[in-house]
Amino acid sequence: MYNASENCARPYAVGRKNFLFHNSVEGADTSAVIYSVVESAKRNGLNVLDYLTEVMDAMRGCEDVSAIIDDLLPWSERMQRACNPQYKEKEAELQK
Repeated sequence: MYNASENCARPYAVGRKNFLFHNSVEGADTSAVIYSVVESAKRNGLNVLDYLTEVMDAMRGCEDVSAIIDDLLPWSERMQRACNPQYKEKEAELQK
């Protein structure tokens, strides 16, 4: 039986062959950050594509990201409302 941390690390381990093409430490670091963001979104029940789109849209033209960073975290109310299908279903049921 696998634990949660092993399950989170598995996609990175499976993609290891693809990572042979990282040409620099910076590229590998960037890849690790992207994997962390995606896995955090998954663990918080978000649709990953919707989440990444929402974050990029919010950051576009933003001069002070530190002012909005709390709203961009996967567990924030804003992201749950915008990107979590289960949250949307519950909200729709409450409106009936």
